[in-house]
Amino acid sequence: MTRRIGVYPGTFDPITLGHMDIISRGAKLVDELIIGVTTNIAKTPMFSDDERIAMVEREVAGIGNAKIRVVGFNSLLMDFAEAQGAQTVIRGIRGVTDFEYEYQLTGMNRQLNDRVETVFLMADVALQPIASRLVKEIALYGGEISKFVSPAVRTDVMARISKN
Repeated sequence: MTRRIGVYPGTFDPITLGHMDIISRGAKLVDELIIGVTTNIAKTPMFSDDERIAMVEREVAGIGNAKIRVVGFNSLLMDFAEAQGAQTVIRGIRGVTDFEYEYQLTGMNRQLNDRVETVFLMADVALQPIASRLVKEIALYGGEISKFVSPAVRTDVMARISKN
């Protein structure tokens, strides 16, 4: 029997409660979930690749019996998925804007590799507004982010802001 391997890619800068929701739900759909931590060239990250990988590893360590690995990558998603032996890419959708972007991305990815399917999971209603970009902006302006990230991630973000 073939093991079902899924990839959940993202920048996770920082990892939010919304990401954690998709990770815990996505892990139930596959035998192994690989969290692919990448750098989006269109974004300026607050944390380095290594810091984001360590942060994600720390956060997912508390997820029950799920087989989850965290792997950094800087390549095309379809190449990464193939190299990991994944049959599925899991993506979270918060709303219509996300869907339009993900729809286009999925079409391009299918052109690159039609052996890997993309599965969309709708974000939990309570978590839909959460975006890493907004979490960072709120924190930079002194707002409280504890509703959006774990206590450990909040500490990481606040330490980075005070350092800069």
